[in-house]
Amino acid sequence: MAILSIFSASFCRGEEIANILSKKLDWKRIDGDLIAAAAEQFGSTPKHLTRAMEGPPFVFNKFTHRREKTVAQLKIKLAEMLSDKQILYGYAAHLIPAEIGHVLRICLLADSAWRTENLRKAEGDESSNALHRLREDDLISAQWTQLIRKAKPWDKSLYDLVIMVNDTGIDGAVCLIEENIFKPALLYSESSLRFLEDFRIASRSEMALIEEGHYHAVSCREGIVTVTINEYVMLMERLETEIKKILGPIKGIREIVVKPGPNYRPPSVFANIELDLPEKVLLVDDEKDFVTTLSERLEMRDVEPAVVYSGEEALNLLEEETPEVMVLDLRMPGIDGIEVLKKVKKEYPSVAVIILTGHGTEKDRELCMSLGAFAYLEKPVDIDELSDTMKRAKELIKSQPHK
Repeated sequence: MAILSIFSASFCRGEEIANILSKKLDWKRIDGDLIAAAAEQFGSTPKHLTRAMEGPPFVFNKFTHRREKTVAQLKIKLAEMLSDKQILYGYAAHLIPAEIGHVLRICLLADSAWRTENLRKAEGDESSNALHRLREDDLISAQWTQLIRKAKPWDKSLYDLVIMVNDTGIDGAVCLIEENIFKPALLYSESSLRFLEDFRIASRSEMALIEEGHYHAVSCREGIVTVTINEYVMLMERLETEIKKILGPIKGIREIVVKPGPNYRPPSVFANIELDLPEKVLLVDDEKDFVTTLSERLEMRDVEPAVVYSGEEALNLLEEETPEVMVLDLRMPGIDGIEVLKKVKKEYPSVAVIILTGHGTEKDRELCMSLGAFAYLEKPVDIDELSDTMKRAKELIKSQPHK
C-alpha cells in the first residue's frame, strides 16, 4: 500500500480534500499525531512546532538554530510513524525524503481569484487585504521548501501530481488522487523499505548531532551516514573524530563519512580573533532612519541585530525568541521604553537592556538603572562606546549561571 502526502497553497481547500480522502479511503491522517508526539517527546508545544513550519523565520535563528532543531524533532518522529495507508497533509509533507518510493506526492494549487474568494468567505477579508495575505502565505511556503527541499514550493519535480483545484473542483481533485493512489508503482517494495530505514537512521543521527551542538547536513544511503560540513571549521580532523564518536552508538550505521560541502571554509588568518560582541541583539527604536544607520554600523562589527520600531513589537518578539542584549529607546508612541524595560526585567531577567535615548533626563537615568537596565546611553552615541557596553553586557551574561 502507499502513503499520501499533500502540500497545498493556502485557501485551496486542502484541509477539506485531505479529510474527504481520509474518510473515503479509511486512511489515517498522521499530521496532527506527528506534531502532538513530537511536542510531548521534546518538551515543546504543538503551537511552537507548527510555528516553526508555518510561520516566518525566527529572528535569531542564525544563532539559536531553533528551526533546525524543530525540523529534526519532527523528522525523527515522522520516521518512527511512517507505515502504510497514511495521509500526511501540510508543511510536514516535505519532510518525507524523495527516495522513499511508496509515497504519492500531491500539490494543490489554484489561481489567485479562486483563493481570494475562499479567503474572503472564510475570514471576511477585503480583496486588497486578501491578496497581501496570499503573498505572505506563498512567501512562507517558499521559505519552507527552500529550507527542506532546496526548491521553490510549486516546483513540479517535487510532486507526482499537481492539481489546479479551481479547474477540477473538490470532487474532481479527490477523484484524481484516488485514480493514482493504487498504482503498482506505489506499492511497498524492498528498495522503498530500505530508504525508509535510511530515513530513520539519518533522523536519529541528525538529532544526536544537534543535541551536542552540531548543525550539519546529514544523509544516509544503505546504512552509510554522510555528514556534510558547510561552514567555517578550525580543526576539521578533530570535528570528524567528534562526529564519529557521537554517531558511533546509533544502531544500523555501517559507516560514517564526514566531508566538506560547497560552503565549507577552512581556517584563515583571522581564526584566533575572539568574537566578544553578543550575537543576539535587538534594537528597539521608532526613529527608522537612526536605527537603520545604527544597525548598519553594528553589522560592520560582525553584529547582525534584529530591528523593531515599537515597544509592542519588541514584547511580541520576546514571546517567541529572547535576545542577549536589547538596545532600547525611551520615547516611543504606544508602549514606551520604561514600560518595556519593566516587563523585560520581570519576565526575561537574563536580557541585558541598554537604554539609548535622545530625550532622557537624570531622573530617567536613575529610574532606568533602578529598574534593572544594564546601562544608560544618550544619542548621538559613539559606536565604540556602544560596542564596549555590549561587550561588557556579554561578559556579564557569560558569568551568570545557566538556568
